Amino acid sequence: MIRLQGLTKRFGETTVLNGIDLTIDQGERVVVIGPSGTGKSTLLRCINFLDRPDAGTIQVGDLTVDAAHASRAQILGLRRRTAFVFQNYALFANKTARQNITEALVTVQRRPRAEAEARADAILAETGLTEKANSFPAALSGGQQQRVGIGRAMALDADLMLFDEPTSALDPEWVGEVLDLMRRVAERRQTMLIVTHEMQFAREIADRVIFMDGGRIVEQGPPAQVFEAPQDERTRSFLRRVTR
Repeated sequence: MIRLQGLTKRFGETTVLNGIDLTIDQGERVVVIGPSGTGKSTLLRCINFLDRPDAGTIQVGDLTVDAAHASRAQILGLRRRTAFVFQNYALFANKTARQNITEALVTVQRRPRAEAEARADAILAETGLTEKANSFPAALSGGQQQRVGIGRAMALDADLMLFDEPTSALDPEWVGEVLDLMRRVAERRQTMLIVTHEMQFAREIADRVIFMDGGRIVEQGPPAQVFEAPQDERTRSFLRRVTR
C-alpha cells in the first residue's frame, strides 16, 4: 500500500502541493490529470525525494517517512521501493541500452553484475529492444529511448512505478509504442501512479483518475465518473478544454 498524508511542497512563497492525502492499493493504477503548473509532476518527484517535501508523511510498503525529518537512509529506502520514468528519458548518454538498465540494479539494489545483465537482457526482450542492447541513446529514436527508460523501471520490481508524462517529449509517431508498453506493464497489476495528458489512455488504463488543480486533489473516481459525470466545475471546465 502507498499512503501520502499532508504532503506539502513550497518553492519560495508558492505552495505547489497543499496537503495532499492519497492512498493507493497494491496493484492499483492511478492516473493524475489537470492543468499545467498545478503540482502533478511535483507530487511524483516528492514521493521519492527528487524534490524534498516540506511536510507530510510518505508510506511505501513497510516504510513510512516523515518528510520534515527524513534521513538519508530513509530516502534511499523510498527510492529502492519506487521506480521513476521521466518525460525526457534521463538515460546515461555514455551507456548502452543494456548498461542503462543494469546500472541501478548494481548500484542501488547491489545485485551481482552477471545477474543484473541477465535481468537487463530479459527486459530488453520484453520491450522489443533486444537488437538495440548495445546501442547508445543517441542512436535510438525517442520512442526507443523511452522504452529503455520504462524497461529500467520495470527491472527494479518496485512497489510503485511513477510515470511523469512519459509521452510528452515524443514525436506523435512514437507515442503509440510507448503507450502499448505501459499497457503491458499495467496488465501485470503493477502499482502505477501516472501523470499524463493522454486522456483516452487515462480512460483505458486507470482504475482511478485524479484531477488536480492549485496543488490540491479536487476530484477523483473511476474513469467513467470523472470523464463523463465530473462533480466539480473545475474538472468540467478542464475536460471541456482538453477533450474537444
